[in-house]
Amino acid sequence: MFYRVTGTYHTRYEDTRQLWPLRADRWKVIVAAALALAAPLYLSDLYLMSYMLPWLIWTIAALALTLLMGVAGQVHFGFAAVMAIGAYTSIHLTRAGFPFELALLGAGFMAAIIGAIFGTAALRVKGLYLVMATLAMQYLIGWITVNVPAVSGGPQATLLAPPVTFLFMPLQSGLGRYYVALFWVAAVTLVVLNIKRSSFGRALVAVRDKDYAAQVLGVDIFRYKLLAFWISSFLGGIAGAVLAFCYYQAVTPEQFSFDVSIQLVAMVLVGGLAGFFVVPMNALLQHRGHILMGAGHSIAVQNFNENLSILVMTGLYALLIMSGMSINTVIMLFGLFVAVTMVFVRIRHQQNQREFDNVALLDDRRH
Repeated sequence: MFYRVTGTYHTRYEDTRQLWPLRADRWKVIVAAALALAAPLYLSDLYLMSYMLPWLIWTIAALALTLLMGVAGQVHFGFAAVMAIGAYTSIHLTRAGFPFELALLGAGFMAAIIGAIFGTAALRVKGLYLVMATLAMQYLIGWITVNVPAVSGGPQATLLAPPVTFLFMPLQSGLGRYYVALFWVAAVTLVVLNIKRSSFGRALVAVRDKDYAAQVLGVDIFRYKLLAFWISSFLGGIAGAVLAFCYYQAVTPEQFSFDVSIQLVAMVLVGGLAGFFVVPMNALLQHRGHILMGAGHSIAVQNFNENLSILVMTGLYALLIMSGMSINTVIMLFGLFVAVTMVFVRIRHQQNQREFDNVALLDDRRH
């Protein structure tokens, strides 16, 4: 980081409850907001629509997933399906004559309801079983969008987004779509940050760290996990609707494949699960496909030793992706590498523990 927290003392509770208690963070937010608002003045339409706009939209999705994975500690490998629900719902609602503002809320609620239904079944399990449950959602929603014509129009169909306005701003122009995406980035960022510093957010952190300890303290872990799935899916549905109307301006089943879910998880993991300032940069790097660069950025802003495993594993994943292998082969090889690494770390830990015990035994004999 370019600054340190050392030397910053708070004498009032109001100071610690601020959204950005550090002055350096406040300056970063002001500078970033000014650059984002003035981007159409110094960027061409090509860069604005091809780089900035998708970056903002994927930042919305990554922040929504950060609330679930980073704050609540629940793994989700089917978030692209959540975005697909929001995208298709918003398209159908606007075609039915609803205003775009209501269509966005409807997309969020539909994604939240379906996400909570899957979350109810998934919250009975943990770890790899939770991963499999969310994968089931990804493939089930993908099958529905391909094989149910009432939803997508058919496996090869493309649903075009009708012309709409958001708060009297038409989305037919690139400038209007950019500022709508920027508005939702700011709104979702404020929502996630305020949730994190609230009592609800602290309960989610307690559930993430030790769920059984939180339950002993009186926290209803099932209720809070379900609420985390609900809110994250709601924001993910809005992200899918914004993606459909502001960037693609159409919806096809291929836009929300399993690859998208993997990229979203990488956006959240690289740089730390609680690094809200790092998520937008990782969204940019992941969107452009530079996964290895994302790991390098994570190392630049955090401790090197703590992120060495992230560098190695993310670098391997990037090399496998760039090799042109199918996603199933990549996942199989990557999982094999992780398993071998865990076995090696376990063996080394046991060896170090035996060496430590031998040294302690020799010291006892000497005394």
